[in-house]
Amino acid sequence: MKLQLPHLSNPHKIKNLKNYSNMEAKVLSEAKIYVGTYVKYNNGSLSGAWLDLSDYSDKEEFYEACRELHKDEEDAEYMFQDWENVPEGLIDESWISENFFALRDAVEDLSDTEQEAFFVWCNYKSHDLGEEDADDLVRDFRDEYQGEYDDEEDFAYEIIEECYDLPEFAKTYFDYKQFARDLFMCDYWFDDGFVFRAA
Repeated sequence: MKLQLPHLSNPHKIKNLKNYSNMEAKVLSEAKIYVGTYVKYNNGSLSGAWLDLSDYSDKEEFYEACRELHKDEEDAEYMFQDWENVPEGLIDESWISENFFALRDAVEDLSDTEQEAFFVWCNYKSHDLGEEDADDLVRDFRDEYQGEYDDEEDFAYEIIEECYDLPEFAKTYFDYKQFARDLFMCDYWFDDGFVFRAA
């Protein structure tokens, strides 16, 4: 008999925990985990429930809910059979990082677009979300984030508009492409529609 996971978005996650190499944008306020136990799983049961991480202020509160959910087992070993909106490196089949809750709270004031840019920035700079201080990460991101643009030339055009008082006729002769190339050689970088100041 083949077991079917109840409403899980990725039933193969249990076998393939690192199923993507790039950090994907997540809406941390919508993070949730399907919590079962190893004993139930080994006995052929996928009994468990989805827990919304927004309901818990920290890891201890979350584990208290896990204990309540599986109170029929003494010293239950929790098995996180599926999850959504939890970044790679902050969760595995049998643990969740305390840093998840700190990161969720730290990015709360960022818009959805800024949160997407935040994960692009973290990935590009190879930040370790499980170890680094969440507030420091968000502060550094805010310092470097310039905005969302169609391409490098679009950003260069805005710089000219905001910083230089060129007469209209001169703008028609200005080489925005070359200016963008110069800007992004050392001072800025562009990835996935976002511009960041090189630090």
